[in-house]
Amino acid sequence: QVQLVESGGGLVQPGGSLRLSCAASGVMFSANVMGWHRQAPGKQRELVASINSGGSTNYADSVKGRFTISRDDAKNTVYLQMNSLKPEDTAVYYCRYYGGSGSWGQGTRVTVSS
Repeated sequence: QVQLVESGGGLVQPGGSLRLSCAASGVMFSANVMGWHRQAPGKQRELVASINSGGSTNYADSVKGRFTISRDDAKNTVYLQMNSLKPEDTAVYYCRYYGGSGSWGQGTRVTVSS
């Protein structure tokens, strides 16, 4: 059974940092692409960043230079380091496993506000 558990969300001031984690189980983690998506209130879910099995990364233009995705295959965990956070980064962030038919985590809320 596939399980993706996100953690690390919270309230942060503009300019601050957060690190999200997603621990996966029941998946062929090391062989597949992992990603982070987000959904802001009233908006569609969008891709934030992805990383393939070789470590190649892809970022949305809105987060390039501020966010970094990484993975630890030994821990079946993918991370999203978010720096220089802006109010427009406020959203629920979801972990995505792209193997098989794909799976989503339950989401972790990030609020950027003073």
